[in-house]
Amino acid sequence: MARRHLIIGGGTAGMNAIRTIREEESERSTITLVSAEKPYSRMVLPYYLDRSIAESHVFTATARVLADWGTTTQLGKRATALDTKANVCTLDDGTKVEYDDCLIATGSSAVRAPVPGADGSGVHSFWTLDQARGVLAQIQPGSHVVMVGAGFIAFTILNSILSLGAKLTIVEVAPRILPRMIDDTGAGLVQTWLEQNGVAVRTGAKLTRIDDVKGRRRLKMAAGGDLVADVVIMATGIRTNLDWLKGSDVKINQGVVVDDHLRSSVPNVYAAGDVAEGRDLISQANAVHAIEPTAQEHGRIVGANMAGKDVRYRGSLIINIVEVCHLDVASFGAWDDAKAEAANGVKPDRPAYRKLLWRGDRLTGAIILGPSSDIWTSNDVGMLKGLVQSGVSLGPWKAHLKNPFDIKPAFIATKTTSSLLPETILGRPSKAPGESPVAV
Repeated sequence: MARRHLIIGGGTAGMNAIRTIREEESERSTITLVSAEKPYSRMVLPYYLDRSIAESHVFTATARVLADWGTTTQLGKRATALDTKANVCTLDDGTKVEYDDCLIATGSSAVRAPVPGADGSGVHSFWTLDQARGVLAQIQPGSHVVMVGAGFIAFTILNSILSLGAKLTIVEVAPRILPRMIDDTGAGLVQTWLEQNGVAVRTGAKLTRIDDVKGRRRLKMAAGGDLVADVVIMATGIRTNLDWLKGSDVKINQGVVVDDHLRSSVPNVYAAGDVAEGRDLISQANAVHAIEPTAQEHGRIVGANMAGKDVRYRGSLIINIVEVCHLDVASFGAWDDAKAEAANGVKPDRPAYRKLLWRGDRLTGAIILGPSSDIWTSNDVGMLKGLVQSGVSLGPWKAHLKNPFDIKPAFIATKTTSSLLPETILGRPSKAPGESPVAV
């Protein structure tokens, strides 16, 4: 009898798992996909918002692609319970799906600030395609948009809002913008850059309520004066979609706790992407990395293991890269490790900033920002990521990197590229995606 795989979630992790099962299996299996939405890429929603791409280009797997993959679909439905003893998943319409193994890849949902009026009209999250449609329908040239939250999510759509001709104000309760991505020095440079490009920024600003005043939104602030907006976007964080697993035997901490094969506490149940609490590449401790690269890698590892391979995962590297008004901003690994040895350099006039962090002679974290037009910045983003990801011993080149603006000689001399090349996720060369936009 063909092995029955159940994939719960149609995002990056789920799609990569399905594709990898088909690439790696020795005997044809059956695959059932349960997804509340048609599969699409959240990462391209900013380009849909600024009208760079049509909505049709948001989707990652059409009905034809899924049929070509031999996938049975339960779209528009949600998993509501998982009986790990009977190997049965119950859906919200009462359908029961039996499986031999399953992948939990239900992703995450946007969380709004817990203030009165946060659920009112004209107040949006930006995490799903439906939410993106709502934002796009309301922003007009000359609109005043207030973004509550100045983290990574907010910065992925900042350029799109400005490209629509809107005036933008960012409100952040923390003392600095991008508080979970860069340090005080970097945040100061980015804030100055934003203000020079017409974006108003208020940090240390506590929102207390949102009122509807003649069709516009009034944001009441604890201090510093109120704001009136045409559109409010809540970019105040996400939470994992795991409530439906309550009562199951699957161990959950911050996410589903997984081993180095991405198996949960139930051996035939895997987890991947935003819901998985797995190994951090740098610290080796368990962590939830709700980022696209991790979801992609998780999906590939799980798919191979569900197909009968024995593939271990080294751990995921925290990666955050955004471009704001033609300024590249990135951080990798343990960029905020207060106990690490650090070297930094700043050139405010460019503006440019680098911070490198070591444990011993290995680079464990980095922050870099600089103009997108500067090839010097673009090249070094990739090389810094490579040095952190590979964990190569820098030896005497550590002293050279005390000048963080000269990365290339150390990258070449330590043969970092040679260290990375054999480290493909599945231990083999990657395959072209063919007609499907799903990355491999």
